[in-house]
Amino acid sequence: MQTVLSIAIDALAYGMVLFVISIGLSVTMGLMRVVNLAHGAFAMIGGYIASYAARDLGLAYGFAVLLAVFGTIIIAVPIERLLYRRIYGAPELTQVLMTIGITFCIIGIANYVFGPTLKTVPLPGELQGSVDLGFRAIATHRIFAIVCGLVVAAGLWYAIEKTAIGVKLRASVDNAAMAAALGVRTEIVYAVSFAVAVGLAAFGGVVGAELLPVEPYYALRYMVTFLVVVSVGGAGSIPGALVACLLLGAIDTTGRYLMPEFGEFFFYLAVIAIICVFPRGLAGRAKG
Repeated sequence: MQTVLSIAIDALAYGMVLFVISIGLSVTMGLMRVVNLAHGAFAMIGGYIASYAARDLGLAYGFAVLLAVFGTIIIAVPIERLLYRRIYGAPELTQVLMTIGITFCIIGIANYVFGPTLKTVPLPGELQGSVDLGFRAIATHRIFAIVCGLVVAAGLWYAIEKTAIGVKLRASVDNAAMAAALGVRTEIVYAVSFAVAVGLAAFGGVVGAELLPVEPYYALRYMVTFLVVVSVGGAGSIPGALVACLLLGAIDTTGRYLMPEFGEFFFYLAVIAIICVFPRGLAGRAKG
């Protein structure tokens, strides 16, 4: 029973970290129709900034997180303006080549500025201990990661489904020309959506640093993982992405606990099986 509980908690925390990082990619791919393979690079930037702020500048964890999120957005906005806008509506191969190029550039610059070593984000005392539930002690950071995932899921769903910017985003996706004719400034809508996606990636990169260590090739190491989560969940679907992250997180964690010598075998076996049954993902949108 202890092993089952350990697997369940670790799987839930891992799944939520994957969700926080990947949901921004799901938004850009499903709603903005951009295959952004540089998404993991922005999560890496967030981790590097938070590590520098907490370890070298001595800032509190909360301030380091805020600096990472807003610092990453400030870096990403001109990239979106100068590069990403050139590939909106472009063939998918063009988007893939452009964003992979951006990934390698960000890796090179980050390693030059911060050094090619693994970066840690020191946790505050409140997140270092464990919570005793009577039958099981759970690491406080795991609970924190789970709560962050739930808050992000609820907040993003509300923003897309219930707010004016969400309505404008969905209108721009369905028919950009008509939305523009009705007064929707689609470029601003896309820029705001991109900034939110990048900010979530940076936030996830910091919160998940204990589970997905921030190291020089973070963007490449987890690129396929983030893309797989979006594909399994269905691009553009928040519930689909959440279910995919929890399901794949549970399978991967269970496999690593019980048969670690198989590595990620069971993770990708599950991906193949799900995609065979659900070609568009668990909650994928039909192409429009």
